[in-house]
Amino acid sequence: MPSSRFSGSLSSPKVDVFVDMGNPFLNHTVDGFLKIGTVAATRAAAEESYYILKRGNFSQEKLEHSLKKMCKEGAYWGTVAGVYVGMEYGVERIRGTRDWKNAMVGGALAGALISVASNNKRDRIAVDAITGGAVATAAEFLNYLT
Repeated sequence: MPSSRFSGSLSSPKVDVFVDMGNPFLNHTVDGFLKIGTVAATRAAAEESYYILKRGNFSQEKLEHSLKKMCKEGAYWGTVAGVYVGMEYGVERIRGTRDWKNAMVGGALAGALISVASNNKRDRIAVDAITGGAVATAAEFLNYLT
């Protein structure tokens, strides 16, 4: 049964939404999609607001363009994050341990899957897999430092 939770306070800007899909893999994937998708949509909204204010004109057409861009960016980056989080969780479950290697393999798998879905050629898929693994590993190491 899907459920959700929302919490926040003035002292802590943390907002946590939990959607129970009945499966831990799906829970992690949806959580990654929602969190990063929201960040991407917010970034797009801030960027579009800046350009509208800079140009000094506002219209229904510009508002529709901004909303479409927010949805597109949120969906794209949410999907990328969901795939990555799901892959990392799956690797963790298969390996039975939690360490930086899960991030590396999960990032490489996510990079390759997103690249394949984008109809890229073999060389580009390999580069995207390497990049995904490198970025995920670097993020994991930076997370250990803080």
